[in-house]
Amino acid sequence: MKILENIRVLDLTNVLSGPFATLHLALLGAEVIKIENPKEGDLARKLGANTNYNKKLLGTSFLAQNANKKSLTLNLKENEAKEIFKKLIKTSDIVVENFRPGVMERLGIGYKVLSEINPKIIYCAISGFGQEGPDADKPAYDQIIQGLSGVMAINGNEVLNPLRTGFPVCDTVGGLNAAFAIMSALYAREKAGTGQFIDVAMIDSIMPMMGWVVSNLLLANQQPQLLGNDNFTAAPSGVFKTNDGQINIAANKQEQWEILCDLIGLPELKEDKRFKERDTRKNNRKALTPILEEKLKQNNTKFWIEILNKNGIPSGEILSLEEALNQEQIKYRDTFTNIEVEGIGKVPLFNLTAKFSNATGKVDAPPPLLGQHTNKLLTELGYLPQQIKDFKQRGII
Repeated sequence: MKILENIRVLDLTNVLSGPFATLHLALLGAEVIKIENPKEGDLARKLGANTNYNKKLLGTSFLAQNANKKSLTLNLKENEAKEIFKKLIKTSDIVVENFRPGVMERLGIGYKVLSEINPKIIYCAISGFGQEGPDADKPAYDQIIQGLSGVMAINGNEVLNPLRTGFPVCDTVGGLNAAFAIMSALYAREKAGTGQFIDVAMIDSIMPMMGWVVSNLLLANQQPQLLGNDNFTAAPSGVFKTNDGQINIAANKQEQWEILCDLIGLPELKEDKRFKERDTRKNNRKALTPILEEKLKQNNTKFWIEILNKNGIPSGEILSLEEALNQEQIKYRDTFTNIEVEGIGKVPLFNLTAKFSNATGKVDAPPPLLGQHTNKLLTELGYLPQQIKDFKQRGII
């Protein structure tokens, strides 16, 4: 079963936040039609580490976010293109866009117009700051939101701060929030029979992700601590040196701390007044870490991982990205599908990472070439071959 089978999505989004949202809808079985400008399409088509892919308008950034989708080119500044779009609205369920606020209204195809054509339409607008408010019209990229949301301020340590997260977390979380909201609106439509407008802001979306840090500040007046790789909620919980590298250890519970002391040969620390209680351990972590590392350096990372995990103390290696992607558990979870992409060959793309007992969420079609489905979709709308040829000659498609 495909959960969103027979749901049609018109995807006017670019780069990451929007395409990441609609990717989840496509993996759940929705028919996602990317509406792209005829000249270059989604900017992500030219973004990525492989120059040859960029020249083919299949940049790695685009490939990663656009499997299972179709591509229809429309120059929405032209009246004929707007009419085509409005025809599609009649048979669609969802519209997603991540333009600056007001762009769709200026084009004459904002939510008010579209909902009059199809009252059941669900319209999701993703932006940096939301559709209204003092910052609504400001431009935004992920790094700008990381800075303005406080994310960069809480990362790193006393030496390296502020520090951005190593991937576009605000774009990604904004896309997930949008996908969640769209699914909720679909459920609501089943009850009420009508669609609605959804306003998703990246800056809103990321703040709840910092939940404990935000709560500590707002509810307990505790400023964020710059602890680097240490976990502020417990000690010892963080990165520690072994004789061949580093290890993550999370002895977050009191019993885990006490077992750890016995396993590494430091039972006396259980009664040390600096470390006996949870909160005092946290306050004395700078003294605790070198004591633990002196023992941990007597053996290698794999040795400690095996003995600690066996005794209920979560621990793990710190893998490179390549090592992480090639873990046996990731292969077992069927996280990727290798799919044939025209002009490139087989490429690994993410499947839906939630596993359903009675539904699929796999990649079954490669990201589309620019305009790949234009002729077919226009033919389905009733346009004749000569009309389609004329649209192309005039730059409408």
